[in-house]
Amino acid sequence: MPHAPTTVTQVVIVLLLVLPGVTYQFVRERARGPVPGHRDLGERILRAVTAGIALDTLYVLLAGPWLVHLVYDRRRGWLTGAADNPRVAALTATTLLIVVPAAAAWLTSWLGSRGSRSTYDPTPTAWDKVFQRRSHCLVRARLKSGLWVGGYYGERSYSSGYPEAADLYLQTAWAMSGAGSFERPLPRSGGIYIRMDDVEFLDFIEVLPGAEEGDTAGDRDTTTVGPQREEGVPARRQSARADSSSADAGSDR
Repeated sequence: MPHAPTTVTQVVIVLLLVLPGVTYQFVRERARGPVPGHRDLGERILRAVTAGIALDTLYVLLAGPWLVHLVYDRRRGWLTGAADNPRVAALTATTLLIVVPAAAAWLTSWLGSRGSRSTYDPTPTAWDKVFQRRSHCLVRARLKSGLWVGGYYGERSYSSGYPEAADLYLQTAWAMSGAGSFERPLPRSGGIYIRMDDVEFLDFIEVLPGAEEGDTAGDRDTTTVGPQREEGVPARRQSARADSSSADAGSDR
């Protein structure tokens, strides 16, 4: 009668049987992207177990006797073969538990995505994507009540990230007109907090680089940029056109 495995050995064997499926499922989700079934933990576990059983069966068919020798010996018990050859056992475990399942998951995902024009971005939400490399800008928000609020997004501003609820802190608040135009920064403003549950939409207005030249970090957020982007046309561009028109008029004279 073979020696019954100890508790520690049982845990190790269970891990050896489960890890290929877990690795496969993890890489598959990262490569393919989220699907509705991923929200169900039970279904994800079932997929991992199924993949693990399939991979373990393939391993036994290809190298069954040699793998069994590493795991169990009739005379000496469990894992004695792995203890006699630790380097071989480590290389085998790395290959069968990580490399092969990861390669199988990547290959499956690649074959499934052939001919598809869509690409998967692992960023969890559009909110996180917007603020990943967000430069300094003015932000205005229309609340569900119809009011406009806005302010300056700079070094001291902050936006939440997944899985927290979306909200935004702007380091300087601005006075807004009824039509949503920026009028002026509020004096002694300590910032403004905006909760996205109260917002219909946001608008990001880039601050022209020239408008910040010569400003210090302390007063950069108070730069008067309200009229710079009326109807999507920067004020500097408008002034340049005006200068060119006056220059043409002078040449005509």
